[in-house]
Amino acid sequence: MAKRFFIGLSFALLSSTLFAQDVATPEKNTGFNIDQINNATPVKNQGSTGTCWAFSTTSLVESQLLKAAAAPVDVSEMFTVRNIYIEKARNYLLRQGKTQFGEGGLGHDVIRAIKNYGAMPEAAYPFSQKAGGDAFVTKLKSYLDNLLANQPISDDWQQGYEAILDETMGKPAENFEYNGKNYTAQSYAKEVLHFNADDYINLTSFTHHPYYKTFVLEQPDNFSNGEYYNMPLDEFTDAVKDAINKGYTIMWDADVSNKGFRQQLGLALYVSPDATTPFTADVKEDAVNASIRQHLFENLTTQDDHLMHLTGIVKSKTGKTFFVVKNSWGNVGPLHGYINVSEDYFKINTISIVMPKAALSPDLLRKLHL
Repeated sequence: MAKRFFIGLSFALLSSTLFAQDVATPEKNTGFNIDQINNATPVKNQGSTGTCWAFSTTSLVESQLLKAAAAPVDVSEMFTVRNIYIEKARNYLLRQGKTQFGEGGLGHDVIRAIKNYGAMPEAAYPFSQKAGGDAFVTKLKSYLDNLLANQPISDDWQQGYEAILDETMGKPAENFEYNGKNYTAQSYAKEVLHFNADDYINLTSFTHHPYYKTFVLEQPDNFSNGEYYNMPLDEFTDAVKDAINKGYTIMWDADVSNKGFRQQLGLALYVSPDATTPFTADVKEDAVNASIRQHLFENLTTQDDHLMHLTGIVKSKTGKTFFVVKNSWGNVGPLHGYINVSEDYFKINTISIVMPKAALSPDLLRKLHL
């Protein structure tokens, strides 16, 4: 999440990140016809932490296991967050403080973190409400800034940095019990999650880079310089719909700081800020094309606000397509944490996605040289 205010704070239930109670399945929403609803683990609550990137992508990984008919898992987001905080610290020091340091990240950070450091179940490394907010980030950044002010940097700087993480988030165990068996983070990722980072691909759609090639996405939270395959907008959107109809789910990075994203109503539409028409699924939305999308991206209207999890497709009474999206703000709105996002809203506000590579068609794989 790039913006320093928290989009979900006005909606979030700040008590904990326990699974939301009385979770309503998206297909119970009246007024929509189901095209496809795919399995997902229950809605969580990220609270006041700016770690939506971890919640959304972890949910994707959990859904992949459900698709494979494996037993449901509850994977720790905070174990990944902790490891990424350490990566961010190294990056900040090597760039001599001339880069963003904060809570935000992107979906590919989770994929890389599980590959490099493994994963833990939630019970082994539970959520910490304290691992977020200005006070925590300020404490970490102050530690790093003090190191930069007293060069050369001490060889044992990471020990002091991790002590701050341990105090706030807890120190992860080297071994833990899960379903009666002992695991390390690496063995849990391999044997329980059956995780393979190569199973996932990063995609986006912008006109300032060539199509069907990769580029480093120009977003402040892309501290690790993650590369994304670029595609034409309609083909990009069709690939998402095709993947969902095949039973896959997708991590979605988007701008939600606009009049059209209304979690409390369970609905997101692409409407003008001054629109006065009723906010209903079948209202006429604003014009959408790649040129408009690019302009809004380059004038910084469309930014990397929030990451969520696409799990299905429904149609309105007049046949408009909506993506069913699992959020991480807790049990909020008529869909109890889910929101129906119109195809036009998706097209204009999407920054990037992470999806299973197996969901791509053979023709698209050829175009991407995969």
